[in-house]
Amino acid sequence: MNSTNAELVIVGGGLGGCAAALSACESGLNVLLTEETDWIGGQVTSQGVPPDEHKWIEEFGSTKRYRDYRNKVRDTYSRNMKVKSNEAIFNPGNGLVSNICHDPRVTLHVLNEMLMPYVLTNQLTIDLNTKVTSVKKPENTVHDMTFEHMQTGVKKQVTAQYFIDATEAGDVLPLAEMEYVTGAEAKKDTGEPHALDVADPDDIQAFTYVLGMEYREGEDHTIQKPAMYEFWKEFHPSIWPDRLLSFFAPHPITKEKREYTLFREETGFPLWEYRRIFDKNQYENPYNPGDVSLMNWPQNDYFLGNIFDVTESEKDKNLYQGKQLSLSLLYWLQTEAPRSDEAQGYPGLKLRKDIFGTEDGLAKAAYIRESRRIKAEYTITEQDVSPDYNAGQAGKRYKDSVGVGSYSIDLHPSMAGKTYLDIKALPFHIPLGALIPKDADNVLAGCKNIGTTHITNGCYRLHPVEWNIGEACGALIGFCINNDTNPKTVRKNEQLLAAFQSELRESGFELEWPDEFYKE
Repeated sequence: MNSTNAELVIVGGGLGGCAAALSACESGLNVLLTEETDWIGGQVTSQGVPPDEHKWIEEFGSTKRYRDYRNKVRDTYSRNMKVKSNEAIFNPGNGLVSNICHDPRVTLHVLNEMLMPYVLTNQLTIDLNTKVTSVKKPENTVHDMTFEHMQTGVKKQVTAQYFIDATEAGDVLPLAEMEYVTGAEAKKDTGEPHALDVADPDDIQAFTYVLGMEYREGEDHTIQKPAMYEFWKEFHPSIWPDRLLSFFAPHPITKEKREYTLFREETGFPLWEYRRIFDKNQYENPYNPGDVSLMNWPQNDYFLGNIFDVTESEKDKNLYQGKQLSLSLLYWLQTEAPRSDEAQGYPGLKLRKDIFGTEDGLAKAAYIRESRRIKAEYTITEQDVSPDYNAGQAGKRYKDSVGVGSYSIDLHPSMAGKTYLDIKALPFHIPLGALIPKDADNVLAGCKNIGTTHITNGCYRLHPVEWNIGEACGALIGFCINNDTNPKTVRKNEQLLAAFQSELRESGFELEWPDEFYKE
């Protein structure tokens, strides 16, 4: 087995992991970044979920590096495509979910470009197709981790001063025998108004397999009938107003029966436009392409079983069935979906296998909404973000804030049979204590595995927040190594904390919202 060392190892190359690498490298650290798939970028690339952002994102409410990333996405289109749009805020796909719906491959290009200076100088090593398999953690300090290349089987042992778990499901936590939480906490433990009376570790949000589609009217691109199509065609969950494969689903807020349509009509919510990543009308092109959209809709949320903390056979079964659900939804849309013109199906929907470069056309990895979560120095609860518990227009302020974010508490249907929970949350802050595990001195949480509850995970899991979390982790470790200290000391020592926060501000972090957000 090969062996190597680094100052920092980042496990997981999603948005949090990439942001951590950028800030740590800027601090002068030697960094190893590992990623299980062959793409960095996580939810916005290999999982196929375009940025989902708050309404102020174009002006404030993110780190400078996140804004740089967004600018580079738009610049990639303007440099490489003949863009007709004169809009001040260019939305590449003209999608509804955010002002910057775009092709996953563009973010992949942008992130590789942002990391390139550090890769070229060998300051940063990126190991793709690489999975952590074991962790050596005597007492509260991780000494080394063992990684395996998923194609060659070659193993590598890596020793480092610090480690960041930026995996999508908190995969380091069980390997390091660290304490963690899954599912929903009990009301007696958190005091949260919407917590369960009894904790349920299996009350974990659905995961989703995304796929990309182009619409080519008048053509027939019907896929082969999926093996599980008959099962999914007839599947009618108890929490659903109709069959899952239909144009009806519960309204996330009211739970009432809500009608969807594929394309924009007089009534119904247009699914196609929600995560559309290419709007042909915005570009000049000698070829006649169709619009392209990514399928991440209520109908292909998979909530029949989890894919972590289960046996390998159970994980494989649920991954397979999740893929079959998405393919079955596509087949239903192509062949049986009702249309306003009295016809059935949209055979012109073309599965775009090239978008993710996979044989089945599905994303390289499942979109995981809810991870294992550390037992943190500070746990963020519903009371911290609820308008019922906070005056003004922002959530609880923390002395150790390392960033801001905003999103509603948005919980999708769960493995335990719970329906949506979608309630208001104020623009919030990110406390440093939520990134620091109680039972590890040189490990930080850099993704959706921070110290939230099941409920507050619903508003801390989106793109700008994950980026901010990861970037803060990388900056903190750089600060600790450069100042011969450690994360827990920085948080507890007022002078060190002030110095660290000053460095964050200088590098473009926003640690609070504008003053008017705090006025009652």
